Amino acid sequence: MDRVEDQPLKKSSKSEESVELPQTEADDRRLFNRELSWLEFNRRVLDEAMDENLPILERLKFLSIFATNLDEFFMIRVSGLKELVEEYIVELSPDGMTAAEQLREIGKRLRPMLKKQVGYLRDTVFPELKKAGITIEPYRTLNAKDKKKCDKYFRENLFPIVTPQSVDSSHPFPYISNLSLNIGLFIEPDRQHTQKNLRYLFKQKRFTRIKIPPTVPRLVPINEKAGRFTLIEEVISANAHELFPHMKTGEGFLFRVTRDADIELREDEAGDLMRTLERELQRRRFRFPVRLEVSSAMPDKMLKLLTEGIGLGDQDVYRIDGFVDIPDLMQLYSLDRPQLKEKPIHPIQPAAVRGKKSIIEAIKKSDILLHHPYHTFSVVSDFIAEAAEDPDVQAIKICLYRTGKDSPIVRSLMRASQLGKQVTAVVELKARFDEEANIEWARRLESEGVHVVYGISALKTHSKVLMVVRKEKEKLSRYVHLATGNYNPVTARLYTDLGLLTCDDEIGEDATSLFNFLTGYSQQDEFKRLAVAPLNLREKFVELIHRETAYAKAGKPGRIIFKVNSLTDEQLIDELYEASNSGVEIDLIVRGICSLRPGVKTLSDNIRVRSIVGRFLEHSRVFYFANNGEPEVYIGSADLMLRNLDRRVEVVVPIIDPAIREYITQQLLPPYLGDNLNARLLKADGSYRRAPQSGEKVDSQMAFVGDDVNI
Repeated sequence: MDRVEDQPLKKSSKSEESVELPQTEADDRRLFNRELSWLEFNRRVLDEAMDENLPILERLKFLSIFATNLDEFFMIRVSGLKELVEEYIVELSPDGMTAAEQLREIGKRLRPMLKKQVGYLRDTVFPELKKAGITIEPYRTLNAKDKKKCDKYFRENLFPIVTPQSVDSSHPFPYISNLSLNIGLFIEPDRQHTQKNLRYLFKQKRFTRIKIPPTVPRLVPINEKAGRFTLIEEVISANAHELFPHMKTGEGFLFRVTRDADIELREDEAGDLMRTLERELQRRRFRFPVRLEVSSAMPDKMLKLLTEGIGLGDQDVYRIDGFVDIPDLMQLYSLDRPQLKEKPIHPIQPAAVRGKKSIIEAIKKSDILLHHPYHTFSVVSDFIAEAAEDPDVQAIKICLYRTGKDSPIVRSLMRASQLGKQVTAVVELKARFDEEANIEWARRLESEGVHVVYGISALKTHSKVLMVVRKEKEKLSRYVHLATGNYNPVTARLYTDLGLLTCDDEIGEDATSLFNFLTGYSQQDEFKRLAVAPLNLREKFVELIHRETAYAKAGKPGRIIFKVNSLTDEQLIDELYEASNSGVEIDLIVRGICSLRPGVKTLSDNIRVRSIVGRFLEHSRVFYFANNGEPEVYIGSADLMLRNLDRRVEVVVPIIDPAIREYITQQLLPPYLGDNLNARLLKADGSYRRAPQSGEKVDSQMAFVGDDVNI
């Protein structure tokens, strides 16, 4: 790949001209609010959905991602704020806002975004899909033949599993499960058809809830090959007479509840972490509600009944003037319509392993950098599979955070154990929303003799480390893989991540110490190469920032580049502010939340922040320090957040190989700093604007397709 710039690490364009805040405000406004910064990130996702340069199904995908992101935001972040309010806990955010103030501001910013989202779906996406031959047709507009087909679908696929729940004095308001889609309607007796001896049971109009079965696709095919669908809720509503014979049924309206989903474990009191977590997962289904989404046409009487029955206030209600639960439309993305999607990229084998029979032998020759999704993840899977079968391999140790379904890596670990190797898997049971899958994997691994441990109590093991120990010429050699992303072949095709394969002795020694720390509670806190949270990673970053600051104060060029998912840690932000004031040039590539305020005089004149949201989820973490002309580069699993630095096990590794270090500094980072198609620049007021589109067009995510650098 050609270099983007002759001086690839020169500073990127400023986010805006520095603004001068009054001194009294500068202290108060030194940080952006974390929750509002996240909302601005999701606004950038929404902007992607409205990019007319994207094929229509890709825009639909981003609308879906926007909605899914919001679900998690409400389940975790909003629920936490609501708990503070309801328990009368006064806990100010770093920027000085109470929980109640944050909730009000979230609603104020979010409602216009939701209106924009559903409006774009209704007014642009659906019409363009129709032009492409894909239609979602209202049941009422179908001809008699198509209605008959849908009614048959109802009788055969829905009627046996749909269970209506009515509300009266003997039937309390039903429990509404998290994220379920429901139809609300009123029913009343049709006295002409009610038997006299039953009329006393059916005296009044009642509210009834029908839960749409989550196991059935939302889009009912009329002619799937021709791209014709109708909605399951309309099919159910049209056949409500089958559910309520001899009753009058009113119009149905959709609603959806979001509940708290954050799990807090008292691990010091939990004798068995797995059983404790399983109990908490059961309880999570019944946690308190935080949001109610309803069709905008829902009558006030029904809405009042819902809010009282569920236990929410008016401020928690979001009226949706359009399609409710947009992620259900991703059913359309699975259609065989390649012209409506991005052209697929084809990951390649890195040159260092291409044509080689043994990945282990390739690692012996030199360190290998993997850059996903441009490099195939099969290199990692094949490495573990090779180690499992290799009679000289004595042990395999790995940290598993998210693995995905039917993981080839887990199968190889089980195979290795069956062949008599010592296999250890540190499985993080508390990986959010993957808890149940990880419990299942842990049980399967244990059943095959794998030594499964759950890491350190009260810490999440978020590090991505794999070590293979092999007997070679009467000694043991260690082959290590350290990465920024999970051991998940599916997400490796969707996320940008970096991985390092090495047999460096000191990294191998450190990896051994790390696993002893995780499995045996060793007191190891000194490492030769690795920086490990919560042991020494924070101190390492502070030390490296201080070194750049010292160079700048001495009149030498100081330079820092970070590429991370989030930046919220107050101490590191203050260190970066100090470095900026000392003359260090700082570029931050922060995909999501950024609490640091760039471009403020006397605070952050020399700091520029950009965010890149594009086809792939930017997930790689890179840390560059100029070091007075002797650059140091690190990659790893940690974002710059309090939880990552102090409450998780994270690993960051230095890039020692000169060729790999040059690749990262000269070819990987420059496209991100020069991107003028995907990048948004953070302004001092907290808003983002697109990077100026001048000169050569630079798309950082496409810059690496087919990258064949010999590393």
